[in-house]
Amino acid sequence: MSSTGAQKAKRAPFVIPSLDGVRAVSFMLVFLAHAGFPYIPGGFGVTVFFFLSGYLITTLLRKEAEESGTISFKLFYLRRVLRILPPFYAVLVLAFALTRVGLLPREISWAALTAQVLHYSNYWVVSHGWGGLIAGTGVYWSLAVEEHFYLLFPALYALFIKLGVAPRGQRSVLFGLCAVVMAWRCYLVFGQGIISDRTYIASDTRFDSMLFGCALAVCGNPALDVAKTERPSTAEWLALLGGVGLLLVSFLYRDPAFRESVRYSLQGVGLYPLFFVAVRHPNLLLTRFLNLRPVRFVGTLSFSLYLVHQVMIYCIELPYGAGVWQSVLALSLSLVLSTAVWKLIEKPCAKLRSRLSVTAHQPSAQPAQ
Repeated sequence: MSSTGAQKAKRAPFVIPSLDGVRAVSFMLVFLAHAGFPYIPGGFGVTVFFFLSGYLITTLLRKEAEESGTISFKLFYLRRVLRILPPFYAVLVLAFALTRVGLLPREISWAALTAQVLHYSNYWVVSHGWGGLIAGTGVYWSLAVEEHFYLLFPALYALFIKLGVAPRGQRSVLFGLCAVVMAWRCYLVFGQGIISDRTYIASDTRFDSMLFGCALAVCGNPALDVAKTERPSTAEWLALLGGVGLLLVSFLYRDPAFRESVRYSLQGVGLYPLFFVAVRHPNLLLTRFLNLRPVRFVGTLSFSLYLVHQVMIYCIELPYGAGVWQSVLALSLSLVLSTAVWKLIEKPCAKLRSRLSVTAHQPSAQPAQ
């Protein structure tokens, strides 16, 4: 076998248990909230997506650094572009077309559309409100937050590597940044009286939701540092109960100032043990559901589902109004459309990303074959 072939053979797919299931649950929370079901914490679903994104991105960066001694900014951004932008723009073009033919309500604001195309729609909404967006594309604000985070975090992680910061030190820095973001939100809410979309959708006030996931990835990572076991330890059970308790407080305490200042921090801390247990103990009764094949399949489609679901909700509600059967129809259409996006766009791009990952880990001085 050639050295290139041996290198590829060594790089079996890196799969983290339960994450697709987490994606599926997060999407359903968002969908049910957007479909109008009461008492569904749809915003929490977005927070889970943020945490998961920070955890997964940092885990992959860490693996790359451990295997090659460095990280490639070029390949990182190429992989992110291939992961996000093709379905992102495909669904935006679809929503634009549906608006032009009258299947979606609302006039198109070219300034708002430009903000989405150039990935600053969250700050555009902060300044101008939601009215100018194409119906169903409001969710693009969260992608803007993630893309802004991707512009900054790899440089921070590369600095950790260059300075030789130990994993515990990296985690401490990331927790410190989470505290800074919470303090900034508290200043805006209690010092400036801002209780609005500013704290919910702006990148500078939501980065901590991803930073908590990054902190789990750099130290005590259940996919890299800790062996999987059948049952959690007593300490893990206690941490899990504490995490659930914090999440319940964040759901039940409805004071607006609390919700826009401290809530996201409580949720980040609460998600920490939940993610740890879900990844480390995928066969536990509590987490087995996340690894069922149908649930994992929905998780595989979750990105395209997230992009298309609200567009479908608006398409159904325009002629028929809201209701349970309309929600079922909107979900069914979303599944069909997202499957098409996954097969035609996401899957080919994923294969190309995989090739880039293999290339990144080949020896730098490869002999001619």
